Amino acid sequence: MRPMSLPPETAPAISKDAAIAISVRGLRAGYGGSPVLKGVNLEVRADTVTAIIGPSGCGKSTLIRCLNRMHEVIPGAACDGEILLGGRNALDMDPVVLRREVGMVFQRPNPFPTMTIAQNVAAGLVLNGVRDRALLAETVEKSLRRAALWDEVKDKLDAPGMSLSGGQQQRLCIARALAVQPSVLLLDEPCSALDPIATTRIEELLLEIKERLTVVIVTHNMQQAARVSEYTVFMLMGELVEYGLTRKMFTKPADKRTEDYITGRFG
Repeated sequence: MRPMSLPPETAPAISKDAAIAISVRGLRAGYGGSPVLKGVNLEVRADTVTAIIGPSGCGKSTLIRCLNRMHEVIPGAACDGEILLGGRNALDMDPVVLRREVGMVFQRPNPFPTMTIAQNVAAGLVLNGVRDRALLAETVEKSLRRAALWDEVKDKLDAPGMSLSGGQQQRLCIARALAVQPSVLLLDEPCSALDPIATTRIEELLLEIKERLTVVIVTHNMQQAARVSEYTVFMLMGELVEYGLTRKMFTKPADKRTEDYITGRFG
C-alpha cells in the first residue's frame, strides 16, 4: 500500500446531483503495515443516511476516516484503492479541498477551546479566506439553525463554545461542519458520549439535513441505525459483509453473519 501524501493540486466540487455520492473501490488501509481494510467496495447513495455497523475493531472508523483522508494524519497509516467523488479519486485530491466537500464530526464533541460559539461555527470559512463580517454572521445563524441550536444560543454567541452542554457542543460541531456547505457529512459514533435526550436531538437533526446532503454515520447502536438510516453497511474483520436497505437488513439479512451480529449472538 502506498504511503499517504499531500498533492498540491485542487479538484472540482462533488456533484450534488449524482445518484451515487461516494464510490469506494478496492479500498485497503492499515497502520504500520498491519491491514485493517481488506479491499472494500461500496457505493453510497446521495441525499440519504447510510449507517456503518459492526463489532469493535472491524474497520468502521478506519473506513469513514479514509473518506475524507483523516486516516492519513495517523503516523504509519497507509491507504490504497479508489474513493471516487464527482469523478475524482479522493486519494489524489488536495485534502483541504476534499474536506470542504466532505465534513466530519467525531465521537466526542471538540469545539475549539479558545473560540466563542460564533467563532467556532465560522472557523472553516475564516480558514478559507472569508472576511466579510455580514456574510460570516449570516452563515453562523444559518448553520446554527440547520443544527437546531440557534434558539438555544442566539443570545450568547460570544460565550465560549466549551461553555455549552455535551449535546449542544456536538450540535455546534455539526454546525461548524455545515457552515462550509459540504456535500457529504461523516459522523463517527457522534452520540456515544451523549445522554438519551441529546441523542434524540442529534438523530432528529440527521433526518432533517439528509434532504440536502449525504450522511454517513458509524454507530455501535443497532436501534440508532434502524431509526436514522435508509441504508446499512455491516463490516467484519476489515471486510464489507453486507450492504443494503436498512429495513431489509434488520428483518431479513442475506448473510448469516449479519443476522448473528444484529441479533446479538456476537459483537
